[in-house]
Amino acid sequence: MNDKIRDLLAQISALQDELQQTLHEGEHRIYFELQGKRVVFEQAVREAHRRLRLGLWPWLLQSRPQSILSIPFIYGMAVPMVLLDCCISLYQWICFPLYGIPRVKRGDYFLFDRAHLGYLNLVEKINCAYCSYGNGLFAYAMEIGARTEQYWCPIKHARRMLGIHSRYQRFTDYGDGEQYARQAAILRQALAKEKIQAESADTAGPA
Repeated sequence: MNDKIRDLLAQISALQDELQQTLHEGEHRIYFELQGKRVVFEQAVREAHRRLRLGLWPWLLQSRPQSILSIPFIYGMAVPMVLLDCCISLYQWICFPLYGIPRVKRGDYFLFDRAHLGYLNLVEKINCAYCSYGNGLFAYAMEIGARTEQYWCPIKHARRMLGIHSRYQRFTDYGDGEQYARQAAILRQALAKEKIQAESADTAGPA
C-alpha cells in the first residue's frame, strides 16, 4: 500500500468518526441524553411518545396478512442465529489468544436501547430487539471474520466486492506477490498491537 492510499484511508476514517460523532451529538440535543447506560427523554418528549404509541390490537388489525404469515419464517431464523453466535464466539475465545488477535467485544455490537422508546408497543419492541440481535450478530461475526482474514489471508480480490469490512482496504493488492509477505507481517503486528492496547484499556478500566 503506498503512502497516498494510506493517507486517504486515514482521512476517510477520521471524517467518518467526526460525522458519526456530530450526528450523535445532534440527536442528544434534540431528543435524548445518555446517563451511563440509561437513555433519558424530557417529560414532554415522553408524553408525546405515549400519544404516538399504537395499541396492540389496532396495530395487529392494520398489519398486512403477509406480514403475519411470515412470522414463523422470520423468528425461525433465531435457531441458526443463536447457533452461529455460539460457534463464532467459541471460535474466537479459543483461537484468537493462540493467534495473538484481540477478541471482539460483544458489547460494541449488541445494543438493545430501543426498548426505551415510548412510541413502540410491546410487539414492536420485541421485533426491534430481534432485529438488533440479528444485525448486531452479523456485524459481530463480520468483525471476527475480518480479524481472522487479516491474520491469515490479507489479500484483496480481483473483482470489486460489495459489503467489504473496514480492514479490507489495508490488504495487499491481488497479484502483488512482492508485497504480500511484507504486508502480511505488518498486519499481524498491527493485530498484536491492538491486543496490547485492548488489554491495557481493560486493565485501566473506565475513565
